[in-house]
Amino acid sequence: MSLKLEEIKNMIKDVIPDAEITIQDTAGDENHYSATIKSKVFSGKSKIEQHKIVYKALKGKMGNELHALALNTIEI
Repeated sequence: MSLKLEEIKNMIKDVIPDAEITIQDTAGDENHYSATIKSKVFSGKSKIEQHKIVYKALKGKMGNELHALALNTIEI
């Protein structure tokens, strides 16, 4: 089973309400995505900490229903 693009956006928005999210299905298979996420939540945090926030928002689905997600997180 895979995750739809809108499901991913909604999960992230639930945890990071101010997020500006752009997601692309890089392989057209609903299993490999690239995401750019802009948020004030990332301010003062390392890239690793920023990515952990996003992965936590995905509630364990990364590596299961969601095979690959390339992240670009940006502080605003």
